Amino acid sequence: MNTLSIDNCEKCRECCERCKENEHVHEILGSTLLANCCKDAHNHRFATVSQEAMKSGSSHVHKVKFRTDSYEGHYHEFEGTSGPAIPVGDGRHVHFVKAYTKEADNHKHEFRVATLIDNPIGD
Repeated sequence: MNTLSIDNCEKCRECCERCKENEHVHEILGSTLLANCCKDAHNHRFATVSQEAMKSGSSHVHKVKFRTDSYEGHYHEFEGTSGPAIPVGDGRHVHFVKAYTKEADNHKHEFRVATLIDNPIGD
């Protein structure tokens, strides 16, 4: 039978604590910029939750995927990656995303959004 020493348990506990630090997601709310400015100008809104953190260099990023609300029978999708963590104080951070939606109804929309803060009410 295999038994773990106290040293192995400590190493496992430290590892698990480090892993939990990276197990977080961010809420994301936003609006696209206007498209079709000369004819039928409109924008779209979206709300989503990022995927869990993925190491990237000395920071981390999140995969982001959403589908916008509908306008006159069409919507847009986006699938991409956030920028690295941006510290905002108290050990918390946000991420920035600037990109374009996929094309639908012969146009696409640019958007710029910052995620909501990670763990807003935690220690």
